[in-house]
Amino acid sequence: MKTPMSSDTKLTKDEECESVDSTKYQGMIGTTHLGLWYPKGTGIETVVYADSDHAGDYVDRKSTSGICTFVGCCLTSWFSKKQTALAISTTEAKYVSARKACQQALWMKQALIDYDVRLDDVPIMCDNKGAIDLSKNPVQHSRTKHIEIRHHFLCDNVQKGHISIEKVPSVDNIADILTKPLKRESFNYLRLGLGMMEHIP
Repeated sequence: MKTPMSSDTKLTKDEECESVDSTKYQGMIGTTHLGLWYPKGTGIETVVYADSDHAGDYVDRKSTSGICTFVGCCLTSWFSKKQTALAISTTEAKYVSARKACQQALWMKQALIDYDVRLDDVPIMCDNKGAIDLSKNPVQHSRTKHIEIRHHFLCDNVQKGHISIEKVPSVDNIADILTKPLKRESFNYLRLGLGMMEHIP
């Protein structure tokens, strides 16, 4: 397969089948000819990409967050995880992902202090204007009062200047590769953005 999963497949729960060994499936996904590229002399500028689908799980309708952290051009950490609560809008799902990215950015800032590197600001790249606006001023958004208070941790850190949140076009949001199956062209483009290169024998 050219991608880990077809973008047309809709997974649902089959109550009548026996459970599948997920570790066997996870072990089959991989490649022998691609690897992450970490060039010498890369900068220390840190940026975090945050994205999510909305209600992508067809069983419980929960969203999946994807986070990618780069130091210079090097991917240093990433994760893909289903959100614990239902998001009733795309803005809420993306805001929750941006909050998780904020935690990652603050952790990275603290970790770099051990190497005597101090970052004033770590930008979080998000492709949703509503989530960006909400992170800067939650008071004006009456339709988002239901969002759990813990997610406003993002807004607090934006106001304190610890992180910033910036708009990135959806097609260039590298974290999208961690939220859902993609068509081959998008998958290959974002995979390249992660820094994956073909091995040269």
